[in-house]
Amino acid sequence: MIHLKAGQNTALTADSVRFTAQTTGAVELGALVVGEDLRVRDEHDHVCASRPAAPGVSFAGPAVDLTLSQIRSDAHAVLLFVAGGHALGPVTASLFENGSPAAEFVISPTAGERALICLEVYRRGGGWKLRALGQGYAGGSPQLLTAHGVTAPEPAPAQAWQAAPLAPPSAPTETVARPAPTSGIPLEVDHGLQRMWMIFEDAARSAAALVSARDYATKRLDQELSEAVSNPATRNTPAADAARAQAQRRHDELVALADADHRRDSDQLGLEIAEADAAMPAALASWLAPAWTTRAARSDGIRLGELYALDRGGLRVPYCVPVPLNRPLWVDTESTAAASRVVGALVARLVAAIPDKPTKVDLIDLTGGLRTLAAPLAPLLAGPVIADHGDISARLAELAHAAELADIAYNSGQAVPPTEHRILVAADFPHGYQSSDVVRLGQLMVRGDLIGLSLVIVGGNGEFGDGPVDLLAQSCRHLPTIPGTPLFDPWTGNAWELDLDMLPAEPELQARYLRM
Repeated sequence: MIHLKAGQNTALTADSVRFTAQTTGAVELGALVVGEDLRVRDEHDHVCASRPAAPGVSFAGPAVDLTLSQIRSDAHAVLLFVAGGHALGPVTASLFENGSPAAEFVISPTAGERALICLEVYRRGGGWKLRALGQGYAGGSPQLLTAHGVTAPEPAPAQAWQAAPLAPPSAPTETVARPAPTSGIPLEVDHGLQRMWMIFEDAARSAAALVSARDYATKRLDQELSEAVSNPATRNTPAADAARAQAQRRHDELVALADADHRRDSDQLGLEIAEADAAMPAALASWLAPAWTTRAARSDGIRLGELYALDRGGLRVPYCVPVPLNRPLWVDTESTAAASRVVGALVARLVAAIPDKPTKVDLIDLTGGLRTLAAPLAPLLAGPVIADHGDISARLAELAHAAELADIAYNSGQAVPPTEHRILVAADFPHGYQSSDVVRLGQLMVRGDLIGLSLVIVGGNGEFGDGPVDLLAQSCRHLPTIPGTPLFDPWTGNAWELDLDMLPAEPELQARYLRM
């Protein structure tokens, strides 16, 4: 049996699973069958004493039973929770596979929580996995149910809810910070992209468990060392030396255990990444993946690079975003030439993502930093590369006018899907661009999808004031090119660094990738 910490996960191998929980006081167990947005489809997805069964999920008094093969096929996960009419004490959540103990997770609430989502059983590829959550709700089951789309039998409390995973069992007073979900913003996952984001989420939660354990070990060591020297009369005695040594040993053992758990998770995720890379369409795959040597397949996303954190081991997680781009990409750089291979990689992947439509590329390159891309892109260019700032306005006006006409057609109910894929690369921004050019870029950001446009901006990420440039900058997804610039995952808020993919330097490879 594995003892889980908050955020950790493990694979499930049996079809029959049982959830139980032990705590003080009277509590009721329940389950929610949820989609990718972590919300139920309707009230029948809430399994409890008054609604004891849903496909593959049944309430059995002191337990909730799952038959994984019978859970509705479009369900993403089952959330297993406990709730009471009082503040909960420590809860030991247990999961059994085919009647045998498989996993245990101890949760120690510290903020008056009256309901806890203890465990999440979720789909991964063709199988199922288990994740330790420990999300607490001070408002009890009404608050928990409302947060996941169930109409609660009583009104939820007025205060906004915050779902926060609790600390590992060895750290009952510490918590792992987790941002509250933002209502109305869908997760950027679907099909191949979904698989990559699920891997990223697992990596993020494993990292959070490691960081939490390390922080707790450090705080406990500081406290125990302070206690060992608090009495001047015994500060320099053998007993104090022994107490300090024992405190250091406990710290080292806890950190070593956390590191070992994280390495285990990272090794498993590394295998999943390699397996996925061999099956992904080219736009989501590494340059050496087999997809780049076969006929291009349509993709729902593109790969931007790899996320990593040196202090958390060698795991590198592909970072991918949806296509068509729901936000323009902004490559943060003061030198377009220095970022040319990054821009080339983005264009190559955008071209590969939609192979069933003709692609046209509009390239603005005032400093000549992207000149090495012009030749291999020649068959795809919509017109001459714009090297003079005086020519920018006409090209942007043409695209903005097409987007405006498409918007009029859309609003009148006469819209037709775009017949081509347009990629606009606006390099050396904002220098040399007129204010009207910035406005048109903003219009294309809003309406460009109606003409199948993907927008990539290349330029410095400075302070632009409160004008149109700043508004445009705030609306883009920024890709840092300077090492050490942190990005924060949306599940735990932990920092990662992004190593952007670069187009191979060999001209023959560039031509092959850019014309996929």
